This record gives sequence, C-alpha cells and structure tokens, in this order.
Amino acid sequence: MSTVVDFVNVSTAGVESSPVAEALAGLRANEARYITNKYGIAFTVSTPEEDPKTPQWVTDILREERGIVISSPALEVSGFEADGIRFGYVFYASGLAINVMYTIEAGGKRAVGFKLSLGMDVPEELAAFKFARQRSKLAGEIRGSYFVIKGEHPSAG
Repeated sequence: MSTVVDFVNVSTAGVESSPVAEALAGLRANEARYITNKYGIAFTVSTPEEDPKTPQWVTDILREERGIVISSPALEVSGFEADGIRFGYVFYASGLAINVMYTIEAGGKRAVGFKLSLGMDVPEELAAFKFARQRSKLAGEIRGSYFVIKGEHPSAG
C-alpha cells in the first residue's frame, strides 16, 4: 500500500529498521517536499515488494551504466511520471537514497543522483564519486553526487 510522505511532520515509518532512521526519514521528507513543490504531486512510497519494477529499473541502470551493485537492502521505493520525466527513488537501509530522473523524450536530461543521510559513511560501491555537501532543514547535512545516464533504459512502469 502506497504511503504519502509527510514533509511537515517527519516520520520514520517505513525506514525505522535503518541505523540512521531519523536522518533517512528527513532525507525522504526533503525529497517529498521538492517533488511536491516542483511538480505539484504528492510523493508516495511503497515497499519494494509492492512495487518491484522501480527498484529493478534503478538497479539495472546502475549496473549497466557504471557496474554498481548496492549492497544495502531497499526499504522503500517510489516510481512515478511528472512533466514527461520518469522518476525512480530507492531508499536503502544504510541511509542511501538513489533517484533516477529520466526524461522520456529522446535528448532530454537523464541522470542518477545519490544522497547520503547524515551519519552515513560513503558505501564502498560509491567510493569513486565525489560528494558535495548541502544543508536541509528536514535532513540536516546531505551529501550528494550524480552521474549522467548515457544509454537507453525504457521506463519501469
């Protein structure tokens, strides 16, 4: 069952098994606020079992584009389309959040973003990336990085 992420009253529901649950919940709320404000839609999350296509799509892109395999289990996912862009979010137990922004029309922007929750070490599989720091009222300090998607990866949904 999908759950709308409340970015006013931040809750750890769904990510409470993470060792950095409070920070991950803040990071998830930060993403929800961005999506709601930018695209005017509610940001909803599901378990990977309820929406297996989204984490598989993200996993396939990571593996095919950069040979990256994330070792942490996925706790929640969100897959949707807005303004001609396919989005895929995966929130991992380690505190890592990965989002794919994939413009459906050829020639549009396509990228994978990585965000680390406060208190989380950079996972070994992402050690090659440089992470920039940003402040968030909801998530504290976020460290983020990204790469541009070069190949074609048809939508998960």
